[in-house]
Amino acid sequence: MMGLFAPVRAAIQHWAQIGDLPSAFQYAFVINALICAVFIGPILGGVGTMVVTKRLAFFSQAVGHAALTGVALGYLLGEPITEPYITLFGFCILFALTLNFTKNSTKMASDTLTGVFLSISMAVGSSLLVFVASKINIHIVDQVLFGSILTVNDVDLTVLIVVAVLVAAVGVLRFNRMLLASFNPELAHVRGVNVKLLDYVFVVMITLITVAAVKIVGAMLVESLLLIPAAAARIMSRSIRSFFVLSIVISTISCFIGILAPIIWNLPLPSGGSIVLVAAMFFVLATLGRLGLRQAM
Repeated sequence: MMGLFAPVRAAIQHWAQIGDLPSAFQYAFVINALICAVFIGPILGGVGTMVVTKRLAFFSQAVGHAALTGVALGYLLGEPITEPYITLFGFCILFALTLNFTKNSTKMASDTLTGVFLSISMAVGSSLLVFVASKINIHIVDQVLFGSILTVNDVDLTVLIVVAVLVAAVGVLRFNRMLLASFNPELAHVRGVNVKLLDYVFVVMITLITVAAVKIVGAMLVESLLLIPAAAARIMSRSIRSFFVLSIVISTISCFIGILAPIIWNLPLPSGGSIVLVAAMFFVLATLGRLGLRQAM
């Protein structure tokens, strides 16, 4: 799959050189970042609707922070610090499944239990990162925390595309059942839907796309892109369909603007922070629009 990106980059760079596209498109890292945006925008926007509906915002945050521990463990186990995907996926999936199993097996409140797991993960991750940071370039840790379009390579693109296609396929095939299980678990159970199994499937979906997006959005901010576009879309929407579509649109536009704006205007912003700030602007505008509409009525 990696060989597919070279012709795409060459064609886009040629169009930029002859003036058909902005000059920023001459750079390979910009093209790589935009390819990422094509995939993570719609997927994070679509999955985010379920995160908001199922009230799993805190859960997605815990998974995002668990990525810090996964990166540090990967380096300690001999994986390249820029591509520790085996340990990263392995640890985060184990973390998410353990958290979900513990939640289903105990009577503890979901937010309390998630907070416990998040605290433990942060403590372990921060301790390991301090140890790792003394042996590697500290900027690599910053890239993991906040994302960096400068470091996205063909391996990252391949991982992201494979995960995005897999998550999208599972989501499309199980969308109606997941939606019913999100809004009314009791009714879904009566209709023969295996609610617990779908819950675990969705947990894995969140984990996979979170880990795949860490490189460009950042471990500290990827959960924000799952939450904010969906929250803005929920304010603006009047139906489930519009909720889903608007979330995807807002997330995708946020990715493109967040990537291109710092490059075009030469702003010293990490890609993840810029993307989330654009999404936050959509949320603020949606909130103000709803308040203005209520006052007008």
